[in-house]
Amino acid sequence: MQDAIEKADVLIEAMGWIREFRDKVTVIKLGGSLLDDADALRHLLVDIVFMETVGMRPIVVHGGGKAISRAMAEAGVEPRFVEGRRYTDDQTLEIACRVLGGELNEWIADRIEEFGGRAMPLNHLGETDNNVLFGEPLKLTGAEGEEVDLGHVGTVTRVDRDSIENLCYAGQVPVIPSLCRGADGRMLNVNADTVAMAVAQAVGADKLVYLSDVNGVRLDKDDDGSLIHTLGAPEARGLIERGAIAGGMIPKVEACLETLARGVRKIHIIDGRLRHSLLLEIYTNSGVGTMIVGEPE
Repeated sequence: MQDAIEKADVLIEAMGWIREFRDKVTVIKLGGSLLDDADALRHLLVDIVFMETVGMRPIVVHGGGKAISRAMAEAGVEPRFVEGRRYTDDQTLEIACRVLGGELNEWIADRIEEFGGRAMPLNHLGETDNNVLFGEPLKLTGAEGEEVDLGHVGTVTRVDRDSIENLCYAGQVPVIPSLCRGADGRMLNVNADTVAMAVAQAVGADKLVYLSDVNGVRLDKDDDGSLIHTLGAPEARGLIERGAIAGGMIPKVEACLETLARGVRKIHIIDGRLRHSLLLEIYTNSGVGTMIVGEPE
């Protein structure tokens, strides 16, 4: 009986958050090692089905760099990197479109439906081209001021907001790969983090969730116990200046601050390997990761 009462207490705690986030849009970015961890991914997709079931409107954005690398190795294609970014030539683009925009995108949508939800893969392949991302080639400047050529790598300039919102309102989970169509009709490979930001900004998302392999922003990057549960934009800038936020977390936090400035209310960085981390972060009082919030109004 005590176990049953404790379960009821958990439901009561979640009820307030369920009511608050009903009808709110949340963009969830899947990528990295999570896509290779079948157990973690299963729990995350079940969480997403739960979110939609209780009235939230989740949108999934995914990368797939490791899957692309494996497919390239099988095809005997050597990866090439320029300025730390993958160079996308014709053959690499063909593989990325097939793996990322086709196999992986459809697989994620199929698993969501297998777990009881409804999902729509939004890609340019198959009988119906329902791509929702449009963009242009990404231009970078090198150390000497020269233009850096990354091949078929792009940045998102327009998101088909209406198509995404119509799916959300119909109770379906849009599943979006990190590819966009250029002005010439060809697809471009895009960084999944920047796609998630572009989608969140376009649909006016209440939340943007980055599922990572760390538990959030820490005062000491090597100490799990130094996790910061809630971080305001001014405090985040101060931690970057003092060096408490360092390494690869700097561009992620800076991107979060830019996204907050463009209208997204809250951004979460959580460890996707933790079982049901999405539900624990959103529907409990304490959370399990870092929530970054914008300037007070």
